[in-house]
Amino acid sequence: MTTEGALRTGLTVSGRPMSMPLQDVRALSRQLVGHFIDNVVPCATLPGDIISGDVTAITRICLELAVSMLDGEDIPAKTGRLADAAAGWAREGVPIDVVLHAVHEGFKIGLGLIVSNATPQDFDSLVDAAKLVVDMLDTINATVARAYVREHKAVVSEHHTAVHTLTSALLGGHPTSTMARECGIELADSYCVLALSVPQHPDERHPMLDGKVVARRKLRRLQAELATRCGDSALALLSVDGGTILVPAADRTDAQLDELVAQLSAAAHVPVHAALVVATPAEVPSAADRAHELLDMVQRLECVPGLYRFADLALEYQLTRPGPGRETLGALLDPLDDHPELLQTLQIHIGNNLNRQRTARIMHIHTNTVDYRLKRICQLTGFDPTATSGLWQLRSALIARTFSDHSYAQSNM
Repeated sequence: MTTEGALRTGLTVSGRPMSMPLQDVRALSRQLVGHFIDNVVPCATLPGDIISGDVTAITRICLELAVSMLDGEDIPAKTGRLADAAAGWAREGVPIDVVLHAVHEGFKIGLGLIVSNATPQDFDSLVDAAKLVVDMLDTINATVARAYVREHKAVVSEHHTAVHTLTSALLGGHPTSTMARECGIELADSYCVLALSVPQHPDERHPMLDGKVVARRKLRRLQAELATRCGDSALALLSVDGGTILVPAADRTDAQLDELVAQLSAAAHVPVHAALVVATPAEVPSAADRAHELLDMVQRLECVPGLYRFADLALEYQLTRPGPGRETLGALLDPLDDHPELLQTLQIHIGNNLNRQRTARIMHIHTNTVDYRLKRICQLTGFDPTATSGLWQLRSALIARTFSDHSYAQSNM
């Protein structure tokens, strides 16, 4: 008899249905669950109600499924019940490896019961049974995995929506306590509000690649790294260009925050700039505005990538505030308007912490040329960039000019 014919009529051992040792499903389910608790380590750590409820129910379903397949019956209804049970485990957080391990352990015991009374004359039936066991495991594993993954994705989607809703409410200054309870997310006493700027990946501008796909992949890598480093505690609204992240202040030291930004940069494969302001939930909207304002300043001043705190750039922040002081400071560099190479040299030299060799290397000029240009700057502005007092005035003027109307007009000519 062929395997398909045997399956349609049911398999036998010693002249009796092969399913007979499994047909007392209720008693055998209790026996198997007891074995799981005593011998399958992950099962021993599950809550009692899961053991008595879900694990027992799924054991019974698998036994019924095995009996049906051994008897050559159709099984779609039973696989539907199995899928429903698996979806419930995913929602309750039961690890899928525990489920699959228990299934395989049950099959070992069931197979032992089936072949216990076999004789050499049952060889062909046992071969068919072995093939059927593989089919059973394939059906059960596929059903469990498919339902588990589908439900897990739904749970993740729900959580993502809840995070998005709560983060939007926090940033918008709306009442959040009730919303946080409804979302199942506990609010922190205070947050590190991170404004993030994520530049384009070089491949986004590659003529042979789809820039939008490259950008989305960059964003997914960044989001995955954030989830890995912060779990569910971080709240974020991010796009391919950056956004805002709220990290509970109690969860991270200053060094860990610096490391987090470095890790996000490494994951995105681009140099990330970030600015930080600490705030209570009620202060988050104003803190986010201030953090993004600080981030804008960091970028306009062409600071190196990394994490910047308000205290790091308090002086620069004050110098960039609108008013006559800013315009007067910025005007100190007006004599350099007709000499863009001098203005560029001053910017790069100050950015390099006055390292002449580095400035020369970046600008592809000789160090003597750097010295000459610094002298010309002194002659034209009246401030010596090699002296402390002159450098202070010139650096302040550069900062002020970066945010002045004059600078904006020059950049748009």
